[in-house]
Amino acid sequence: MKRSIVTIIVFVVALLATNSVNAQKFSNLDKSPMDAASYPASYRVSDKVVKVIYSRPQLKGRQLSKLARNGKVWRTGANEATEVVFYKDVVFGGKEVKAGTYTMFTIPGETEWTIILNTAQNVWGSYMYNDKEDVVRVTGKVSKAAEAIEAFSIVFDGEDASFNMHLGWGNTVVSVPVKG
Repeated sequence: MKRSIVTIIVFVVALLATNSVNAQKFSNLDKSPMDAASYPASYRVSDKVVKVIYSRPQLKGRQLSKLARNGKVWRTGANEATEVVFYKDVVFGGKEVKAGTYTMFTIPGETEWTIILNTAQNVWGSYMYNDKEDVVRVTGKVSKAAEAIEAFSIVFDGEDASFNMHLGWGNTVVSVPVKG
């Protein structure tokens, strides 16, 4: 009888010790959380034209021109470079783009930005950017935001097959027309 009680106690202690060893550690929230934007934007629509997956850095009192430098290739967000998935062939900024997955880079400017769709995938930042992998380069028009945008954001608006992709951060909004 004593032996079975000791066996049970040893088993319970071993079980508890094993459980604490296998406990998971979860990291804190990312400083620039990942987000997604799509068109059509409704989550109830399964027939999407495009989905963009990106991370959302915040200004936190910094200037946009210091974070996304004019004339320099930028990853268009934070962490991994922004990923764009077109579910059907589109005309992006006036240029034909086949359905597929692309990495989006940008080159900021005062009055217009260059928007680049590139074949590189699983890219962190823009450190390994190679222009030989570019599919298209288009021009995005710059306008001023009505209110300052603290976290980098991407949204779509429009109707039916004609819509616009907007990149917004600080007081800057960059727009590119898309037809799908």
